[in-house]
Amino acid sequence: MNLLIEFFTTLKTTVIDVLPILSIILVFQLVVIRKPIPRLKQVGFGFIYVLIGLALFLLGLEKALFPLGKMMAEQLTAPSFIYDDQTADIIHWSHYIWVYIFAAAIGFSTTIAEPSLIAVALKAEEVSGGAIHANNLRISVAIGVAIGIAVGSYRIVAGHPLHYYIIAGYLVVVIQTMFCPKLIIPLAYDSGGVTTSTVTVPLVAALGLGLASTIEGRSPLIDGFGLIAFASLFPIIAVMAYAQITQKKTTIAKDNKR
Repeated sequence: MNLLIEFFTTLKTTVIDVLPILSIILVFQLVVIRKPIPRLKQVGFGFIYVLIGLALFLLGLEKALFPLGKMMAEQLTAPSFIYDDQTADIIHWSHYIWVYIFAAAIGFSTTIAEPSLIAVALKAEEVSGGAIHANNLRISVAIGVAIGIAVGSYRIVAGHPLHYYIIAGYLVVVIQTMFCPKLIIPLAYDSGGVTTSTVTVPLVAALGLGLASTIEGRSPLIDGFGLIAFASLFPIIAVMAYAQITQKKTTIAKDNKR
């Protein structure tokens, strides 16, 4: 019964949050464009499905994904799990090897399951006429997120300033942009945005805060946040690297045929 009450409370909040979007669409459709909404009944039912789906998804995040991310972060970063010798004072990056492995694994799996990435990948395949394969794009982005979150976790453990990594990463992006096939550049930049969505963020944020909270000398506010930035940066690098490798292989294959 309590779960049902929480669902309707979440549904009410979702409706309030979505109303501005609906209002803008209706105003532009009826006042600016001055045309009736085509297939009104179908659109109406679809909108109701979206509201119910969003409410269920948000409730699932609150009841499962957020607690799960917090629990895993606490367990993996607990001193009793990290250190064999409980009297150890020195923090070494190698003590947290399972944290890096978990960060990479959770980054890859959550990105593969990210609805926004699936939508972008399918649309990219459709628009490009099959030149861009949806699955290859999703895997490239997921590998980028996996590497990014693992590197971000290492940064928290090592205590390095965040801006060094971000500056270095975007320098790589700028250099890649100069040599990458023009077809893939806009898609690569968009891929960095679609990764930081509702599936990835809860687990990644919980991991970063858990690491910063359990390592002495780290600030949850200064060191705990910023991990999601790696999940946005490294997919751009990964997608452009995939395009460059594919282009190179194609060029070599053409040269061998001659």
